[in-house]
Amino acid sequence: MQVLSAERREVIEVFTGLAPTRFRRLVAAVEKAGGAELAESRPGRPWSLPLADRVLLVAVYYRTNLTMRQLAPLFGVSVAAVGRVIDRHAPWLALQPLRRLPKREEVLIVDGTLVPTRDRTVAAPSKNYRYSTNLQVVIQADTRLVFTVGDPLPGNRNDCTAFHASGAEAACGKAIVVTDGGYQGTGAIIPHRRRAGQAHLPDWKEEHNASHRQVRARVEHVFARMKTWKILCDCRRRDNGVYWAATSIAMHNLAHS
Repeated sequence: MQVLSAERREVIEVFTGLAPTRFRRLVAAVEKAGGAELAESRPGRPWSLPLADRVLLVAVYYRTNLTMRQLAPLFGVSVAAVGRVIDRHAPWLALQPLRRLPKREEVLIVDGTLVPTRDRTVAAPSKNYRYSTNLQVVIQADTRLVFTVGDPLPGNRNDCTAFHASGAEAACGKAIVVTDGGYQGTGAIIPHRRRAGQAHLPDWKEEHNASHRQVRARVEHVFARMKTWKILCDCRRRDNGVYWAATSIAMHNLAHS
C-alpha cells in the first residue's frame, strides 16, 4: 500500500516543505532537464512510480534523511527501487551547470559550509569534530538564490583554498564577490583588518565593515534555509552524493522564487 503520493496534495508540503504549486514547478523542471531518459515510454524496464512520485521520493529523502528501508513502505516499492530512483534522479534534480558567466557588475556572495559526510574518501576531520566536506556556495546578492555550488572538498581545507579548487572562483568570472576575511588573496571584497600594532580601525572603516556584515549575512540565511533539509546534517551517500544533495536543495530553493 502506497502511503505517499504526489496526488495527495496535503502531504507534499508536510514532507518536503514545498507548496504543491512550487512542487509542480520542480517536477516540470526535472521533466524538461531529464527528457527522454526519465520518460515513462523510454525503452527498458518501466518505472514503478510516475515521475511526480519519483521526484517526491527524492525530495522526501533529502528533507527527512530517512533511510531507504524506511522510505520503501511509504511509497509502496522495494528498497532496491528506492535506491535506483535516488541514484538515477539526483542529477536531474540538481541545479544545472552554468551556461554563462555573471556580468561584471553583478554582486555575488560566497562562503563555505561544512556538511558531515560518512564517505571518508571525500571527507576529513574538521573543526566541527566530524568527518565533513567543505562546500563553497555562491549566491546572488539581490535575489539570495544559489548561483552555483563548488565541488565538495575535504573539510580540513580552508575556504581560501577551497574557493579556487572547487571551481567556485571560476564560476564567478569577473563579477563582484563579497565574502569574509578568510578569503584573503582571492580578489574578493573582504572586511578591513587591523594592521600589526593597530589598536582600532578608523571610523570610516568600521562603517564599511558594518555594511559589509549586513550584506554578507545573506549567505548565512541561505545556509540556514538549506540545512532544514536533513541530508545536509548527515549525508550517507557516497561519491558525488553530497554534491547532488546540495545542488538539488539549491534547485528546490529556486522553486521558492
